Amino acid sequence: VQLVESGGDSVQTGGSLRLSCAASGFTTNQAYMGWFRQAPGKEREGVAASGRYGNKLYTESVKGRFTVSQDNAKSTLYLQMNNLTSEDTAMSYCAATPFQGLDLESWLARRLGVSSYLEIWGKGILVTVSS
Repeated sequence: VQLVESGGDSVQTGGSLRLSCAASGFTTNQAYMGWFRQAPGKEREGVAASGRYGNKLYTESVKGRFTVSQDNAKSTLYLQMNNLTSEDTAMSYCAATPFQGLDLESWLARRLGVSSYLEIWGKGILVTVSS
């Protein structure tokens, strides 16, 4: 069971990147899948997630700029990131959690108790945005 991210790079402000997350060892349509990031000196935060019925959630700072999509036939999660700013510089992580009674919003927001649920994490990939 693993998640492998790709697509990270260094870009200039206003640029775009597309991250990919290849899943193996589990069925992606039986899990929430999402993107999280951790900037230097900050806690890990949820960026975008895809739910059971195709619903999508985004953290406020990326709404209108980022788009999460999931291709279950390819077992792959994507994150299209447009109009990048220096605030988007971070290690980006792909994660998944099987459907187990946890709501998508709580998982993305990393609310208290979320870590007690089964989760799968990728190793992370660096996104750097410079002016």
